[in-house]
Amino acid sequence: YPFVQTVTREGASLEEALENIDIGGPTMIRAAAKNFAHVLVVVDPEDYAPILEKLRSGEIDISERGKLAQKAFQHVATYDTAISSYLRLKDELFPTEMTIALTKIQDLSYGENPHQEAAFYKEEIVGKGEPGIASATQLSGNPLSYNNILDIDGALRAACDFSAPTIAIIKHTNPCGLASHDDLAEAYRRALAGDPVSAFGGIVASNKIIDMATAKEIAKTHFDGIIAPEFEDDALVLLRKKSAMRILKVAGVGGKTAALDIRRVSGGGFVTQTADFTADDVPMRTMSNRV
Repeated sequence: YPFVQTVTREGASLEEALENIDIGGPTMIRAAAKNFAHVLVVVDPEDYAPILEKLRSGEIDISERGKLAQKAFQHVATYDTAISSYLRLKDELFPTEMTIALTKIQDLSYGENPHQEAAFYKEEIVGKGEPGIASATQLSGNPLSYNNILDIDGALRAACDFSAPTIAIIKHTNPCGLASHDDLAEAYRRALAGDPVSAFGGIVASNKIIDMATAKEIAKTHFDGIIAPEFEDDALVLLRKKSAMRILKVAGVGGKTAALDIRRVSGGGFVTQTADFTADDVPMRTMSNRV
């Protein structure tokens, strides 16, 4: 049953959600997966063609059957995680048991260092998703690397902490500059002035649409990537001339973030509430002389 599609629809009721919890389907998949030595269970349509080809050419060995079974159990587990996440009480932040559903977006050429393998995943949070790099669309440029993703995420989070037009520049997870101004191009110039040397080869993030004036300023410096909620057509044409620069568009900037943040430690991890305030909520005073 289309449980996820139902509960993510605007105005979906609890009754509709419960009606769309599939019982028979997951049960049959689990039963078939348990008996994988004698039954082929295929839950991914992309596997249909290669499996049919192997069936035509001969037997499918036990190793291949085991991989299909593992995929089936994971598919059901992801489905059950969606249901559990939806039904969890809003005030129950830290249940006794918790599962997380991740869907692979892409394999990465390497991880933090060249000898490490890595892949990029999106967390499936029913009805509680957040705008961010995992849901962004890449419009141009080289493939994303592990370090690109970290920097783009940090820059986007920083820029989106403000409601006013804001530009954040980050390199190697360190902020090089951040500024807000009613004129986005001026916000960019001020952010770049924070450390123009370190900004070279970094990441630019904006919480507003990139217009032509801002794009012209950005094009004067080499950056590895830029992310924004939208780009004016002529601005995108200009920025795409830097063919290697990664250009990403992310929808829903300024929306609510996920309620929980998770960080690994050896043998376990922390689950914490995310900060539910932005820079606009914090009164700021200049404690030194202004330049």
